[in-house]
Amino acid sequence: MIKRIIGCFKKGENSSKSILNAAFLVASLGLVSRFLGLIRDRILASKFGAGDTLDIYYAAFKIPDLIFNLLILGALSAAFIPVFTSLISNKRKKEAWDLVNKFISLAGIVLFLVITILFFLVPVLVSLITFGFSAEKQLAVIGLTKIMLFSPLLLGFSSILGGILNSHKKFFFYSLAPVFYNIGIIIGVVFFVEMFGIAGLGYGVILGALMHLLIQIPEVVRCGLRFKPDFNFKDSNLKKVLILMVPRTMGLAVVQVNFLIVTILASTLESGSLAIFSLANNIQSVPLGLIGVSFAIVAFPTLSCAWARNRKKEFVDNFSTVFEKIVFFIIPTSIIFITLRAQLVRIILGSGRFDWHDTILTFQALGIFSLSLFAQTLIPLLTRSFYAIHNTKTPFFIGLFSEAINLFLALVLIQKYEIIGLVWAFSIATIVNMFLLLIVLRKKVGNLNEKSIIEKTWKVMSASVAMVIGIQTTKYLVAFLFEIFDFNVFGQVINMYTLIGVLIQTLLSLMAGFVLFYLASRILKIKELDYFINLLKKKIFSFKRLAKYENVELDHLK
Repeated sequence: MIKRIIGCFKKGENSSKSILNAAFLVASLGLVSRFLGLIRDRILASKFGAGDTLDIYYAAFKIPDLIFNLLILGALSAAFIPVFTSLISNKRKKEAWDLVNKFISLAGIVLFLVITILFFLVPVLVSLITFGFSAEKQLAVIGLTKIMLFSPLLLGFSSILGGILNSHKKFFFYSLAPVFYNIGIIIGVVFFVEMFGIAGLGYGVILGALMHLLIQIPEVVRCGLRFKPDFNFKDSNLKKVLILMVPRTMGLAVVQVNFLIVTILASTLESGSLAIFSLANNIQSVPLGLIGVSFAIVAFPTLSCAWARNRKKEFVDNFSTVFEKIVFFIIPTSIIFITLRAQLVRIILGSGRFDWHDTILTFQALGIFSLSLFAQTLIPLLTRSFYAIHNTKTPFFIGLFSEAINLFLALVLIQKYEIIGLVWAFSIATIVNMFLLLIVLRKKVGNLNEKSIIEKTWKVMSASVAMVIGIQTTKYLVAFLFEIFDFNVFGQVINMYTLIGVLIQTLLSLMAGFVLFYLASRILKIKELDYFINLLKKKIFSFKRLAKYENVELDHLK
């Protein structure tokens, strides 16, 4: 069974089709992970509401996230994977595995030292990023942060293993790891909190990080890893990784500083503001992860190989194909999130201590986030396209400019709109970031098949208009029927004030929207529709067949 799951692509299959199939696998497992993430958020919202406890929980993530993003994520996405992939594809396997041993050894030393130092600096740092919190609230953030500080060490090693699997185009266990991470956090919320209080939330994060690491080890060993600590850091490949990661790390530093600023500003607002921002962001991150990140992850090695072998046309063809696929999925998804934002928030979070005030603020934030969802989803592909051509400076400077816009707008808008102002600032800056990346990439690479991209975008937008009509008409019709008729099922009244009533309204609206989108796509001859339907027919009912796409051969790039 496992051998079938981690099987290979058929030789000779074109790279764009391979990317879509692999993306389908990543998205399928990503869907499980995101679903568990929503369950996690529902349990958190129901148990604590959008108040002090969730503010403490999300604030405690900031320093661990900063460590992980700066020291590991930047090195992997911008530097390690392209260099490691290049060595593997050019049959320099010994150099590749030597690089892995040196990189893991160096990462272990750096992470241990940084975490140790920050452990003693946590009280000072927390007082800076949450100065608007009360002293009692800050003390709780400090305690939880100290527990969570160990998660970057585990996630750091796990992410390096994931980078190895990514470079080998083995995506199954790589995509399965976040599922176990969320399971660990849910265990913490459900069980550890009862035993250890709020500290249980931190222990759940540590358990999830450990499971994230352990699930990937067997497959990395099968790829050929035989780890031996190697502290001889005078290696040209390691030096290349370190040089490439500097601009990317600086770019991520800008993003992380922005999240810290959001935390600082949110700490000065009413209790629960940081929780509202985080919960709305988590919901809109579902399609971001399933679509944007999934396609970017599986496209990255192929783009890197094509550029390394000086096959510019292949690079452009794969880029434009993936860009169009993302547009096909994300535009109608954004429409769904905008038109059904209130229903989605009530279904996902509306229970227990998460009251109507929390619901209103969260769905307002979700609607604004969704306006920039197309940009958020395309940015991972655009940035990785720059990394594939070994250009990490451009995304940094564009990110720096965009984050400056974000900060300026946040400071202005928060005066009138409070937490919603932070969301507006984020969305506007993200859209600016995406368009600048696209414009500059066009200048660096040349023609990106933009004529095809523009044509496809207009078609999908036109089909999405039909979807809006279907969703809005059905939504108001169902609400009207619930208002004038009394529906009673097994002694329970069903209306718009009940979860079942909202769920019925949402499902019927989605069905109507999908039908009209399908018909419009047929009329406009959007080819992605047929391919997606065929992919569903072939894969979704046969996981064994789906899983064989987990490993994309490099043969088609030779």
